[in-house]
Amino acid sequence: MAYEIEKTDDQWRAELTPDEFRVLRRAGTERAWTGEYTETKTTGVYRCRACKAELFRSDTKFDSHCGWPSFYAPLAEDRVEYIEDDSMGMTRVEVRCGTCGSHLGHVFEGEGYGTPTDQRYCINSISLTLEPDPQG
Repeated sequence: MAYEIEKTDDQWRAELTPDEFRVLRRAGTERAWTGEYTETKTTGVYRCRACKAELFRSDTKFDSHCGWPSFYAPLAEDRVEYIEDDSMGMTRVEVRCGTCGSHLGHVFEGEGYGTPTDQRYCINSISLTLEPDPQG
């Protein structure tokens, strides 16, 4: 897929920390319960850490007790891309930023989350930045 923002690995490495590069550009995963947004309740917009595209709003964030920030829907469907992922001996759906292709996490469906979409977007904190709502 062609992305609105495309850079070489060297360009991404110059802009991201080694841990950010490993997760965002190499589809790594941060350890559960270590991310800065896992338990955050701040109102605002979550953006892609790599390209700053708006991805999720805090009003769709919920506590799924999984160790990573969880959302039940992206800001809009065109903000994310879905890729089949068979990497861990199971089939999952990887979620990437629709603007730059950076790895965000995975989405899980139909597991009784009690959310309007019955989905859990399990997203790495290191893939996001939170822009707090100035109105609180």
